[in-house]
Amino acid sequence: MGRVIDKYSTVYWLETRQLIRLALPICGAQLAQAGMSVVDVMMTGRHNATSLAAVSVGSSLWMPLMLFMTGTLMGLTPIVAHLLGAQRLNAIRPAVHQALWVAVALGVLAALLLWVTVLPIFELMEVPTQVAHASAAYLAAVAFGMPGIAVFQALRAFSDGMNHTRPALWISLVGLGFNIPANYLLIYGGDGLTSLLGSWLPNGLQQLPALGALGCGIATALSMWIMAIAMAIYTHRTRRYQGIVLWQSLALPKWSGIRELLVIGVPIGVAIFVEVTLFTLIALFIASFGEVTVGAHQVALSYTTILFMLPLSLSMALTVRVGNTLGQQRMRHARGVAWNGIGISVMVAALNSLLLWVTAAPVIALYTSNQAIQSLALSIIALAAIFQLSDSLQVNLAGALRGYKDTRIVMLITVLSYWLVGLGGGHWLGSRGLGNVAGPLGVHGYWIGLIAGLSTAALLLAWRLHTISRRLISNQESP
Repeated sequence: MGRVIDKYSTVYWLETRQLIRLALPICGAQLAQAGMSVVDVMMTGRHNATSLAAVSVGSSLWMPLMLFMTGTLMGLTPIVAHLLGAQRLNAIRPAVHQALWVAVALGVLAALLLWVTVLPIFELMEVPTQVAHASAAYLAAVAFGMPGIAVFQALRAFSDGMNHTRPALWISLVGLGFNIPANYLLIYGGDGLTSLLGSWLPNGLQQLPALGALGCGIATALSMWIMAIAMAIYTHRTRRYQGIVLWQSLALPKWSGIRELLVIGVPIGVAIFVEVTLFTLIALFIASFGEVTVGAHQVALSYTTILFMLPLSLSMALTVRVGNTLGQQRMRHARGVAWNGIGISVMVAALNSLLLWVTAAPVIALYTSNQAIQSLALSIIALAAIFQLSDSLQVNLAGALRGYKDTRIVMLITVLSYWLVGLGGGHWLGSRGLGNVAGPLGVHGYWIGLIAGLSTAALLLAWRLHTISRRLISNQESP
């Protein structure tokens, strides 16, 4: 027993500390970036209903594109982590440069899609004309920022892979700090400034036009570029990257490096896109149940999403730790690192579930004063407590597998589990129920489907992690 305790204290406790040290800044960065979306909604909502609707509809189009880009560029993190672990420092700079070429290409492609396709999509969705035009203007402005946020995400993936996760936190806070006053100035214009600061302002400032949704889009694009430029300056000037001179000379595009990134990264992007569309489709199905059900679902989902940031951050940190260890050719230790991280994720999920259960009533009351919505949201929270465990498990198992650069199987498992079991099963339970056993379960059926889908993904991903980690150990130890 004493030997087991000694082994845990010397190996796994050290790994736990390193994992948490990496994960906490990632969590802060995720919350700061989510805060920008919250600020956009709050500020446009106070301007007028059309601006709020335009930003809400527009966000449903550009956010999935950005998340796909982010997921694809996350493929750089395990590449850098492996190279760092193997002490192949000379190979890191060209790998990052290939990621930057991919980032620029994805950013330009996303911008073109936002400029060209949004109005036909709005016509297809029968979005009201006034909202459609305001949203198109908002998206046209956001499009200018897409290459910027792609470059930021590529540099962030490099920094994370180098075990240096704090820059993303501080620079995300810089982006949020710029976004708030820029939003205020551009959304409300001179009238907003005058009401806030008084009539002593120069006449030129008082006459600034209120741009509404368009102003919000401009502020978002500027924030994206400020984050990209700040990250580029930091990576150029800091000495924290073990002597890697990232900006010494730019490597030209090379297919082998681009291909490695795409093979690892595109499945991650697809998996994230699938998850986003899952929740979007469920929201559309639930819309037919009425405004009380929609409100309760959105309140429960919003709160659980905030709590999910820590398991998600642990997953991203676990990718780095597993990748570093594999780069050192310590296959057996990498397996221990992976499963130690999964154990930590279970404890975090249990803590989140307890927090969710204890604070549900007062937090839901902050979202809405409607008693019907509060009551239904509380009943959903009971399922969300179980949801936390399944979600934390599957995202951290996926994070460990990304450390192994095993992303295509993760993508397939995600698609089948989310859409077939999660969406298909949830829609069946929500609209049809269990035949003679129970009638249609409504919104609760969709949440039960989500739990089933995430649990299926967790089981399959655990099997995959067990298989691939054992195989690598066997290959290394066989004569």
